[in-house]
Amino acid sequence: MAELQKDFLFVLIKSLTTSEKRQFKLYVNRLGINADAKFLLLFSEMDKMKEYDESIILDKKISTKQQLSNLKAHLYKQILVSLRLNPIHQNYRIQLREQLDFANILYQKGLYKQALKILDKTKQTALELDEKSIASEIINLEKVIESQFITRSIEGRAEELIKQSREISKQNHYATELSNLSLKLYSEMLTHGYVKNNEDRSEVMGIFNAQIKNIQFEKLNFTEKLWYFKAHVWKNQLLQEYKYTLKYAYQWVDLFYKNPDMIISHPVWYIKGNTYLLKILFLYGNIDILEESFEKFNQTVSASSFAQNENAQSLVFLTYYNTLMNIHFVKGEFFPGTKLIPEIELKMERFRDKIDEHHFMILYLKMAAMLFGSKKFHESIRYSMKVIESKGNVQEDLLFHTRILILMAQYESGIDEDYDDFIKATLKFAKKMKKPDDFHFESIAFFKKLNDMTPDKQMKLFKEFDKKLEVFSGNEYYRRSLLYIDIHGWVQSKVKSVDVIEIIKEKVKYKRKA
Repeated sequence: MAELQKDFLFVLIKSLTTSEKRQFKLYVNRLGINADAKFLLLFSEMDKMKEYDESIILDKKISTKQQLSNLKAHLYKQILVSLRLNPIHQNYRIQLREQLDFANILYQKGLYKQALKILDKTKQTALELDEKSIASEIINLEKVIESQFITRSIEGRAEELIKQSREISKQNHYATELSNLSLKLYSEMLTHGYVKNNEDRSEVMGIFNAQIKNIQFEKLNFTEKLWYFKAHVWKNQLLQEYKYTLKYAYQWVDLFYKNPDMIISHPVWYIKGNTYLLKILFLYGNIDILEESFEKFNQTVSASSFAQNENAQSLVFLTYYNTLMNIHFVKGEFFPGTKLIPEIELKMERFRDKIDEHHFMILYLKMAAMLFGSKKFHESIRYSMKVIESKGNVQEDLLFHTRILILMAQYESGIDEDYDDFIKATLKFAKKMKKPDDFHFESIAFFKKLNDMTPDKQMKLFKEFDKKLEVFSGNEYYRRSLLYIDIHGWVQSKVKSVDVIEIIKEKVKYKRKA
């Protein structure tokens, strides 16, 4: 996102569709007194801007410098109120809370029986949708009404509410413990990355076992099971135990297919579950199951009942194109894969403000790798540099492997004017990494030697490095490093004097037999 576009109000206005803008203007003019309201003038002016420029607002005397902050805050709130009223944003959570608000209003007016009738109906819906937090709020209000007023609503009402309250409290406890565990493991993955040694492994297992031991799976409902599977997926990803990551990612997605109504209620977690499942199937290279799962995902997210909001659609975009490119990688279909690049870049612009920089950089790296496989080495370097020069928060491993891809492309293309300088810069980068390992330094040493050797000695070096990569690939803590860029496949293609596509096709054939 450009610096000038970081104003929250400006970004919100630019995210509005034509119909949403029209509805907003109708909303603020509904009483005929806001036609010249300053916040509406501010909206119109900001809507015209391509980049946010405060001086234009001040020059047109829409507001003074001192008043502008309050005016923007008021406009921001009015836009959100208007969006809340828009049918497209009326999901079941908003509807449940709206009913709870109505019940509160009736309670405050002393219309207790009417309030209880709304609360009872809303509570049943909340429980059916496994929205226990909202159900808990409803029960609390029911208890307030029942304890203050003689409603004579139902015989044994107190016992019923006490039983429901205890049951939901227990379920909320499970959900809290599991969601805390999932968040902690996810934080570990983002902060420290994948485990590099037995010490890291023990630390992760300590965190996991401390909170999972008291959970009885058979007592969990949908939401708790969802958090349970998430925690196991993230734990096994940290440990690089892909067999179990696949197991729990499958159970995560299958939980939704067994409860199809929850796909509509929790579209984001349905997408996320498929993201992990499709990713791990790619890492396994099982193309048949990958394509089958991908087709099922596409059918679901393409249904008219699936969430059409920008958040869900931006996540669908990431999962769809990452998986589509992964399928091309597994099959060695680099040339067809490069044809996706203009289409992906066009959609990247659409979701520029909705997706973090790291995910965009992953897409750019995949584009660069696809171009490398298509022997478009100049283009590969150009797209790789988008990752290297990114000012966003990009993971170290991603940056390092992008550098390796650039060195591979420089070697293949003969563009080696700054090869030695780039080697030095890459070594400097590796030394500054939080947890550099032998793979990083061995890779740099290989490329450093490679450029100064005659072809016959280069072959010897390729063979030596191939053996080292075999050792690395057998070590569970290094295995992850070989998945970003298939440097091993590239080295093997040199040793066997074949195109790298042939190496990939051989791997696919092997996986299909397995």
